[in-house]
Amino acid sequence: MHLAQRVKALTPSSTLAITAKAKELKAQGFDVIGLGAGEPDFNTPQHIIDAAVQSMNEGHTKYTPSAGLPALKKEIVEKFKHDQGIEYDPSEIIVASGAKHALYTLFQALLDEGDEVIIPTPYWVSYPEQVKLADGIPVYVEGKEENEYKITPEQLRTAITDKTKAVIINSPSNPTGMLYSEEELKALGEVCLNHNILIVSDEIYEKLVYGKFKHVSIAEISPELKEQTIIINGVSKSHSMTGWRIGYAAGNKDLIKAMTNLASHSTSNPTTTAQYGAIAAYSGSQKMLKEMQEAFEHRLNLIYDKLIAIPGFSCIKPQGAFYLFPNVKEAAELTGFENVDDFSKALLEDAMVAVIPGSGFGAPNNIRLSYATSLDLLEKAVDRIHQFVEKNMK
Repeated sequence: MHLAQRVKALTPSSTLAITAKAKELKAQGFDVIGLGAGEPDFNTPQHIIDAAVQSMNEGHTKYTPSAGLPALKKEIVEKFKHDQGIEYDPSEIIVASGAKHALYTLFQALLDEGDEVIIPTPYWVSYPEQVKLADGIPVYVEGKEENEYKITPEQLRTAITDKTKAVIINSPSNPTGMLYSEEELKALGEVCLNHNILIVSDEIYEKLVYGKFKHVSIAEISPELKEQTIIINGVSKSHSMTGWRIGYAAGNKDLIKAMTNLASHSTSNPTTTAQYGAIAAYSGSQKMLKEMQEAFEHRLNLIYDKLIAIPGFSCIKPQGAFYLFPNVKEAAELTGFENVDDFSKALLEDAMVAVIPGSGFGAPNNIRLSYATSLDLLEKAVDRIHQFVEKNMK
């Protein structure tokens, strides 16, 4: 079977590979603790489930418009007005089968062969692959550890060429948990405005922010930046609805129309029942969002000190999302491993702890640990990692 070059060039997801290996070991009876999860460990709130069931019982089981139910788009418009203080028309919104699909559709609608998209590192694993699938070229700009893994306006300006079409900003970040401040976003935005670069603002973790930190959307800073930005968001992380697959994009209506036309020939529409669940997510009680955010912050505060006490581990404390992203290069060297990928593999096979190597995020000296699991398991996992390092230190 001859496969298309576009799929042959894809890099397999390191997240899925580690998860599959961990599941395989679990199936063999091993006591594996998985810290690779990219989803909240809470069930979807009951009122959302009830609304979805009711929608099916009422016969809402048919196609919807490709861009999503008007009632859901109305709720998304209200969400932006309430949370960011920005106004969108429903024609500037498309509902997709998850935020990942919204991004995929965006790049397919936006990029021609050879167009460049600036991707700060560390990055979410699917950004480069989606750009490549649209015949675009990922251009990596290093978010340095000393700058909390964030890029500067000077770095952005230097990376721009006459082929640059867009830059991706993910705040809070997967995998680092870092946020851009309003001042930092404004400075980056000015560069984009001066060079007419589209800003792709991935805000999927906006509700999971801790301590004194506050999420700011670059689109709320000025009308000019709103016009230059397409926001990607969804209910997966905020309302613990990862499997429901409802995300959306908000931005320029011509671009949204192009994305809608493309979606009409691929998915037809996001799942109808899930859309009714998302309506309930935005229109109903938001109490669980606060409870979930507080639970994640509590876990982070308890587990962080234990993690940085491990020899060879250094970690900037996350400001949002639910990931720790320690630099473990020294720990790998102390334990005799050539690289962090081998160190991560040994953690799974010997310590029975599954973490994601940072190489999949463009940061080969790091690992990603999710604290979207019980505090008991988190503490047990960190203890195992600590014991593994001390046992194998040269």
